[in-house]
Amino acid sequence: MNRDEELDDLRAANQRLQEQVRHLEDDLRRSRQANDDLRAGLRLAISNLEAYQRLVASLDEVIVGLRERANTLEQRQAKDSHNSSLPPSSDRFARAPKSLRKKSGKKPGGQPGHEGHALRQVEAPDEFLIHRVKCCAQCHQDLGTCPARIAERRQVIDLPVKRLWVREHQVEEKQCPACFYLTRASFPADVLAPAQYGTSIQSVATYLVAGQAVPYARASQLLQDLFGVQLSPASIARSVQGCHQHLADWETKLKAALLQARVLHQDETGMRCGTSGWWVHVCSTEHLTHYGAHPSRGREGMDAIGIAPLFKGISVHDALPSYHGYQFTEALCNVHHLRDLHRGGTQARLGAGDEKAAVGHERDRRTGPRPRPA
Repeated sequence: MNRDEELDDLRAANQRLQEQVRHLEDDLRRSRQANDDLRAGLRLAISNLEAYQRLVASLDEVIVGLRERANTLEQRQAKDSHNSSLPPSSDRFARAPKSLRKKSGKKPGGQPGHEGHALRQVEAPDEFLIHRVKCCAQCHQDLGTCPARIAERRQVIDLPVKRLWVREHQVEEKQCPACFYLTRASFPADVLAPAQYGTSIQSVATYLVAGQAVPYARASQLLQDLFGVQLSPASIARSVQGCHQHLADWETKLKAALLQARVLHQDETGMRCGTSGWWVHVCSTEHLTHYGAHPSRGREGMDAIGIAPLFKGISVHDALPSYHGYQFTEALCNVHHLRDLHRGGTQARLGAGDEKAAVGHERDRRTGPRPRPA
């Protein structure tokens, strides 16, 4: 091979090398471009990952807040008159009542040795109805003139048909034969009108609204339906007010007797007074009970009623902070202890499932899943 041929071969090889270099440079540019694209994608992925991490952290905070709210709502839903100080009127209709009393194992009804309260006959009935024998039940012989004896007695106890007793007061008037002056007798002090209802009807009306908590309008209707007494709600209110005034001395004596007790039970419950919410403060012993109404549940109401500030014995109450600071010795009510324990048990049962699941998950994470029994 001569020199020119070698030179041509070298030139061709050089061209091939240059062509390969150009291809390599193109591949390098593409690789660099791909690398740049991958780096940009990685940066974007890292940015998205950081955003997702921030989102997960914020969602964790929301979940914690929602769990706390759900726990609060569950605790509030679980409260009723059986495990808290809420009144029975606040119980939900769908919630079945749960008694704190345990089953005694005894059969329902009266127990052996119980005297019972069966309806018994009275010795002096108000009316006698004799059912006479007219003829023989076998041969139909007339028995009208034959002597008879009472074979059996049965009594029906009922209300009389005439349920109102009208007593008319009449006063005399006489003329003196000496001076010819007309002298008239006086009516009793409580007989003030030509026609009025007596104290018995007023007592029944007061008992209905104050003792049995019957609304005034319904008490008025009840008196009209049962006795024919037309007593308006306003008249019943005046009867209640009059009874309250007559019982002022008795209330003073009742408070004095309660102050002498060794142990006094105190509590308070809500009530409606018109459109406002008031509180009924109760102070009681085994035989005596005082109810006092006041707009305040706390110390203001207790001071106004006047029993708590002067009592020096043992006061059993529900741990309301307003009871602190008086002269008496404080004792907590066991019924409220039982309610708190009952509520605590209910809350523990509500959270037991989540806690058990969390413990099982952590155990499986550390030691692996436990084999299921065959």
